[in-house]
Amino acid sequence: MPRAINPIEIPEVSFTSTGELLITASATSSKHDFDFYEGQWKLHNRKLKSRLANCTEWIEFESTQEMHRVLQGLGNIDNYLATFDGVPFEGMLVRLFNPTTRLWSIYWADSNAGRLDPPVVGSFDQDVAHFFTKDIFDGREILVMFRWDARDKENPVWSQAFSADNGQSWEWNWYMHFSRMNSQAR
Repeated sequence: MPRAINPIEIPEVSFTSTGELLITASATSSKHDFDFYEGQWKLHNRKLKSRLANCTEWIEFESTQEMHRVLQGLGNIDNYLATFDGVPFEGMLVRLFNPTTRLWSIYWADSNAGRLDPPVVGSFDQDVAHFFTKDIFDGREILVMFRWDARDKENPVWSQAFSADNGQSWEWNWYMHFSRMNSQAR
């Protein structure tokens, strides 16, 4: 059973004069931010059935994920495996740390679309991270936010929210509660 998530304030979204997202790394951001996540994980997923449609129906399911570091620790890759309506589903995440900006870029691709989505960009502040991007959902311009809550390194929580009003309000639409599948040395 997923544990309750302590409320965490969403950082205010800022834009440049040309309307691009303005994202600045936290003082604690480093290439080691995701080191806790290396290995194999079991996930309990809780996902809204419909997004940005005033939906209150949640779908719950199990999945697995495995992450390993690449590029001498400046990146990592993981493989997400689930089954939806009896059909196998695979997702892939590539995370890259820019040592100059100290920002992470997270790219998602899956077996349905076969393309990389625009990266969400951000950083950890202590053990909580927020990543943002602009995207299109059902023909609407939106902001996408990923949050990592790694205050409990053995049971982190990932969540996703969409905003259709430039970050004035957010709809949380997916939660993943992680538990480590093994205690391999990291």
